[in-house]
Amino acid sequence: MKVAYFPGCSLEATAKEYDDSFRAVCQILGVELEEVPDWSCCGASSAHTTNHLLSLALPARNLALVQEKGLNLVAPCPGCFINFQHAYFELGEDGDLRKKLEAIIGMSYTGSVKLLTVLDVCREVGLENIRAKVQRSLNGLKLANYHGCFARFPGVADVDDPENPRHLDELMNALGAESVDWSHKTECCGGNMVLARTDIVIKLVDDICQSARRSGAEAIVSMCPLCQANLDTRQAGKDKLPIFYFSELMGLALGVEDKKVKSWWKRHIVSPVNALDSHNLIKVAA
Repeated sequence: MKVAYFPGCSLEATAKEYDDSFRAVCQILGVELEEVPDWSCCGASSAHTTNHLLSLALPARNLALVQEKGLNLVAPCPGCFINFQHAYFELGEDGDLRKKLEAIIGMSYTGSVKLLTVLDVCREVGLENIRAKVQRSLNGLKLANYHGCFARFPGVADVDDPENPRHLDELMNALGAESVDWSHKTECCGGNMVLARTDIVIKLVDDICQSARRSGAEAIVSMCPLCQANLDTRQAGKDKLPIFYFSELMGLALGVEDKKVKSWWKRHIVSPVNALDSHNLIKVAA
């Protein structure tokens, strides 16, 4: 399986561990990632507040680059994915707008690129195939799988249930973990208000983390760089939950070497090492 890969700005910087772990997991699963050549920012999350044409031209240019390769596109960042989907829908419905955008970007746009989430890629590999590759079961680890706002875009995010999505639960269960039922799986963490209204964000993050704790979860699992950073840095009190990228736990379970795995977690604010050590999944002194 070969797909075009759009890391986006976050995975090149603040979410580098997401990029590293997703690439490592794809290599194990036999998924070839071809990074979009000369990719540029997709405009998330501010272009739409600046100029409507700009908010479409940025993702359209990247999609046009992918269509030249004849591949489908995976964008791990939900903000990037939604931007691509908005451009895909709007340009598909308005031929005059598409022609205007083609003139702006100097490229033709056919709308032929299929957009994939990271969970789409995992489902195409197959849960049974993933389960068969597990080298270190996450048995005993209780996880609260967090989709956040991304799940609330039915028809765009294409989740199984916008109120109670299960695909991430099923993936973590295939690794041997226990996915808990909890009330805040799709609640907003306030990521876009993190600088303007920190007081609101702290309350939202606390509500999410308290819900996860009440469910018995030992950690929260995210697929979004903004959500992960927000939950990782805005928790109050001393009893803080580790916030994993789903791909980090996949890498651990699928046998990525400990040295590389630990390099991802050194970038976290709340260290997950003790939680994993309590289940003999990794040794603190190793």
